[in-house]
Amino acid sequence: MNFIIVIYELLKMSVLGIHKGVFYRPNGKKLAAYLESLGPIFTKFGQLLSTRTDILDIETAKELESLTDSCKPFDVSKFKKIVELELGDSIENIFDEFEEKPLAAASLAQVHSAKLKNGKEVVIKVLRPNIERRVRNNLRLLKAAARIFSYLYKDSYRLKPNQVIKDYETTILKELDLRLEASNTNLTRKNFLDSSELYIPEVYWDLTTSKVMVLEKIDGIPCTDIKEIEKHNIDKKILAENGVMIFLNQVFRDNFFHADMHPGNIFVSKKNPDNPGYIAIDCAITGSLSNDERYTLARMLQSVLKQNYKSLANLFITSGWVNPDTNNIELENTLRACCEPIFEKPLSEIEFGKLLLYLFQSTRQYGLSLQTSLVLLQKTLIHIEGMGRQIYPDLDFWGIAEPYLDDWLTEQFSPLKLKDYIIDNKEDILFKASEVPGIVYEALDELRGYSKTKQSNEKRILDLELKLSNQKYLIIVIGIVIMVSVAIMMIVS
Repeated sequence: MNFIIVIYELLKMSVLGIHKGVFYRPNGKKLAAYLESLGPIFTKFGQLLSTRTDILDIETAKELESLTDSCKPFDVSKFKKIVELELGDSIENIFDEFEEKPLAAASLAQVHSAKLKNGKEVVIKVLRPNIERRVRNNLRLLKAAARIFSYLYKDSYRLKPNQVIKDYETTILKELDLRLEASNTNLTRKNFLDSSELYIPEVYWDLTTSKVMVLEKIDGIPCTDIKEIEKHNIDKKILAENGVMIFLNQVFRDNFFHADMHPGNIFVSKKNPDNPGYIAIDCAITGSLSNDERYTLARMLQSVLKQNYKSLANLFITSGWVNPDTNNIELENTLRACCEPIFEKPLSEIEFGKLLLYLFQSTRQYGLSLQTSLVLLQKTLIHIEGMGRQIYPDLDFWGIAEPYLDDWLTEQFSPLKLKDYIIDNKEDILFKASEVPGIVYEALDELRGYSKTKQSNEKRILDLELKLSNQKYLIIVIGIVIMVSVAIMMIVS
C-alpha cells in the first residue's frame, strides 16, 4: 500500500468519524458504531479493544463488547478450491458429505460441516481469500491513525494507542495461521483429557494446514440457553461451579488458558447431567503467565478475599503494576475505598471478575500497566463468572476460589513441588552442574589475578602514601617558615 492510498484511507476514516460523531464528545456507543462502519477487521479490533479495561472506562468497554464478528459468507466454490489446494485432493475424495451452506462466517474465516469417509462428523474452518493482505493493509492504517491520535490528543499517553495497536497486531497475525489455533486446541484438549469439567474437540492434523483446519464436530447446548439446559435435567449448580474450576485450573494448574471464552464459544455437554461439563471451541486466542505473575496474582486474589488492603497495595507496587514511587498508604486507602462498598453485600452476591475490574480502574491514576495476558485473564474471569451466574444465580465464586488459592500457594513451597521440578528439569540441572567445576576454576583464576593485582596496587598505594607523607612534612615546614617570616616582619615594622 503506497503513501497516497494510506492518506486516502485515513481521510475516508476521518469523514466517517465525523459522520458518526466520534470526534465530538466520544463515548463507547459512538466508537462501536464507528468501528462497525469501517468493516469487519476494525470490528474485530473493537472486540479485542473491549478487553483493554486497563485503559478504557467500564462503559466504553461494555459498549464495544456488543460488536459481533459475523460477516457475509464468501462463495462456497472458493471455499472448496482453497480446501482442495491445501489438502491436495478433491472434496469428494476427502469427505463423504459436504454441507454447502456455511455454519458460520466471520471476519477472518468461514466454517462448513462435513463427514469423513470413516463416518465421523467434522467442521472445516478456512481462512478468507487474500485475508492476510487485507489485514496487513488495515494494520498500516491503524498504526498511522494511532500516530496521528498520539499527536493530536493530549491524554493519549494514558490510552497507549501505539501499544494497543501493537498488541492487536500480535494477536490477529497469530489467527492467520490455523496451525497455531490447532496447536492451542490440542494442548487445551490434553490438559483436560481426563476431566469431566471441559471437553475440547479433536484436531485432525492430517487435514490441517495454515489455511485449513478440520475439527471434530461437537454436539452441545449453547451456554445461554437456560431452558434447554433445564430440559436435559442438568445440575445447574455443579455446572456453574465447574466453570469456576475450569478457570482456576487453566490459570494455576496448567498456566495456559482459553482467552476468548465468551458465550458464543462455550457449550454445555449433554453427557452426565449429574456432573455436567462444558465444551469449548475457537482456541485462537490463549494466554499464559510467568511464574512470578501467577504467584503475584494468587496472592493478590487471596488479599482481596481476606480484605487485606495493605498487602494488596504492596503487591501492586512490588509487582510493577503501578509506578514504583506510588505511596503505599495512599494506594491502600484507594483500594479500600474501592472494595469496602462492594463487601457490604453478601459474598455470594459479589461478582469477583467485576471487582477486579474496579480494582484495575481505581489504580489507573497510579500508572497502571498490565501485561496483555493479565488483561485477557481478567476478561476471561468476567465471562466465566457471568456465564456461571446466568446459569446458577447463587454461584459462590469466593467459596470455591479461596481454598483453591490457599492450597496452590502452600503447594508452591512443598518438598514434593521441588522434587517434581528437579525431575522435570533434571537434564538442565545436570548440564549446569557439569559446568560448575569450570566456573569454580575460572573464579579461582580471577581471585588469583585479583590477589596479584591487589598486591601490586597495595605497593603503589604505600608509595603514594609515603610521597603524600613527605609532602605533608614539607607543607608543615613551609607553613612554619611563612608564619615565622610574618612574625619577624611584624616585629621589625
